[in-house]
Parts: sequence; C-alpha cells; structure tokens
Amino acid sequence: MKELPSVVIVGRPNVGKSTLFNCITRQRRSIVGDEPGMTRDRIYGEAEHRGKKFALIDTGGIITDDRELIPSEILKQARVALEQASEVIFLIDGRGEITSADRELALMLRKLGKPVTLAVNKMDTTKTEELAHEFHALGFPHLYPVSAEHRLGIDELLEHVTRDFVEEEGEEEEEKRPIKVAIIGRPNVGKSTLLNSLVGKERAIVSPVAGTTRDAVDEKVEAEGTEFVFVDTAGIRRKGKTKLMAEKLSVVMARRNIRMAHVVVMVVDAEEGVTGADATIAGYAHEEGRALVLCVNKWDTKEDRERAEFTRGVRDEFKFLEYAPVVFVSAKTGRGVKRLFGTIKKAYDAASMRVTTGELNRFVEMLHFDTDVKVKYITQASIRPPTFVTFTDRALHFSTERFLMNQLRKRFGFEGTPIVIKGRRR
Repeated sequence: MKELPSVVIVGRPNVGKSTLFNCITRQRRSIVGDEPGMTRDRIYGEAEHRGKKFALIDTGGIITDDRELIPSEILKQARVALEQASEVIFLIDGRGEITSADRELALMLRKLGKPVTLAVNKMDTTKTEELAHEFHALGFPHLYPVSAEHRLGIDELLEHVTRDFVEEEGEEEEEKRPIKVAIIGRPNVGKSTLLNSLVGKERAIVSPVAGTTRDAVDEKVEAEGTEFVFVDTAGIRRKGKTKLMAEKLSVVMARRNIRMAHVVVMVVDAEEGVTGADATIAGYAHEEGRALVLCVNKWDTKEDRERAEFTRGVRDEFKFLEYAPVVFVSAKTGRGVKRLFGTIKKAYDAASMRVTTGELNRFVEMLHFDTDVKVKYITQASIRPPTFVTFTDRALHFSTERFLMNQLRKRFGFEGTPIVIKGRRR
C-alpha cells in the first residue's frame, strides 16, 4: 500500500492544534481543552480533501527552550514527525501578538527546510481576519486566517496544503460508492412492489396484508452509471398503534435506516391521498436532515390531468418539504419508475454539494434583506445536509432565515435536500 503524504500541525501550547486536527479529520481523536499542553504525544489521523488523502499529525504544544522533561519530550516527538512531513501547518493564535515562542518556533521550522503554511487561528470575524496579515512578519509567504472551531477558512487552507498531493487512484471507487436509499411510508402503500419494480425482479414479499415487511430488505441496482442500494423498510405506524414488540422494533429499525440513508423516498398512496400519518413519517426524514423524494404510487388508478391538484394537496400537507421533488409512478405497471433514479441522484448531488466561502460571501453581499440584519460572513460547514454558518450583528429572525434558504436554493440549486442555517452573533 502506498504511503500517504503527511501533514504535521505544530505550534506553541493552547493555540488550537487539537481543534484544527479534529476539524480536518472530522472526528474527535484529539482531546480539546483550555489547559495548555493537553496533547503530549503525536496523534495520527487520516484525512481527505477533494479526493487527496493524507496522514495528519497533531503534535504537542512546542516550547523550544523549555528544560522540563515533558516539554522537551514533546519537542523530540514533534521533530520526528517534522522530519517525515510533506507539509507543515504552523498554527498561531491570531487574537494576540507574536510571542518570542512563535519567533523561535518559526526559526526552527525555517531551518528544517520543509514547506510551511502559516495558519492564523481564532479568526472569527472579518475585523480579526484583517489583523491576520500582521503575522507575515514571521517570514512565511503563505498565510491563511482560519477558525478551527467554526470551520472558517479550512477549505482554502487545505486547498493550498494539498496542492501537490496526488488524487488517489481509489478515488474512482470513492465516486462510485453506492447511493443508499431508504424507501419509507405507511403500511401497504406499495413500498415492496416499488422495490421489485426498481430492481426488476421479485426481491421483496408483496401481499395485500398491511405490514408484510418486518425487516429491512436491501438490493443493489446499477442505473445510468450509478450504483444504488435500496432498502425497503417496514411500514411505519404511529407509535400508539404499534402494540406488538416486533412492530415497535420495525419502527425503530425504519428510523435507523433513515439515519443511515443518503436519500429517502417517501411513498404516498394516490388512492388514499395524503394523510397526517404521511406527514409524521416524512417528518422523521426531515428531522434527520436527509435528502427526500416524494413518490406518489398507484397513479395508474388516476388521470394525468389530476396531477396539478394532487401536487397542491401534497404541498399543503407537507409544508415543511417544499424542497422535495414529487414523482408520480405506478409500481405495479412500472410506469414512471425509471424516472426515480435520476431524481434520487439529483437529490443526492444537491445534498453533497459544497460552495466555496468566497462564492457564498459574494452572493450574500448582493442580497437585500427586509430587516436591518447584516450578514457579515457566511461559510458552509458541512454537507448532507448542506449546513451554513452565518455571522451577523443580531439574531436571525425565522423569516430572514427562510429568505436566505430560498435564495441559496435559487442561486445554487439545492433541490431535494433540507438546508440548515446556524446563526452566530458577532
């Protein structure tokens, strides 16, 4: 197996190295605390940025001239990591001035002759970001203001750090990783028939008796160059109606399958129309932040001219799902089923989309809000669902949040996925 290039994070104690490590690896491997020197050994993790994999090493806080045993051991451990490093991230605290420890560490790093990128941490506002450039005095040409805690500027930092890394050959496999799809709905709306129609063979037990499916049944399908894994979950009843332990367990498992899915297909019965129970079940997927497609089944019993009216009824009952596309199918005859593949893929792509911080801030500058709220800064923190962090001068009102969501959809096309906006006041 090919050895991964390594990126080493160094800096004096308590500048946020462990927070940055956790932010890049997207897991809590390093202990984070206010006490300096929490990290004493080297901590390894694997990370990836746009298909480029690398090893990330979090070193203990380095004090170059400290004669105590632990700091000198930290320096020894850090030197071992630095000698093998492909890239070094020199992290400093942007809220204070350059210290003598920063200068000594900068001198040591320059002597090593490794590529060093200076990351100025705790840059939470535009005002502090402007101060970051004072740190050019340390003599490193590549400087990036970041906030490891709020994930600001991290994409730009990693873009630079990984610029010479090679995309893994396995990236093709990564791209071809199957899209997990959970088929959910009330009992007897035709979920198992839909699965059989999608797969093209009798895979799930189909019966007119409501609640035939107890366990999740899954099947792999390749369509239009994409692999899908469909999971047919048991029909979800309202909690009060699930008296039998097996059925209670099936509800728990169905909700678990929703959590594990990339996209959820919510099946509605065209003959019965949309019910309150449908809204409750769809709410589970919405709460979990899953991309969602509304599938109206048994449409062979209806006329096509009724589509517009039925869609209005769906939108009225599912007011919180205005982002979800509606597809009309007949699982029994197979009519319209093939269209589902493209709609699911589109919803998955939207939920996985990333927008750069620069593009987002240029977009927000052009918006005209009804209120006096000023969005000073916006960044995308994560995907599935797309989550944005806004820094404002006052708390975001619900209506302003909705306006921002709608504009993000209009501009970037987040169809089929919920959007999460987290407000921070500055």
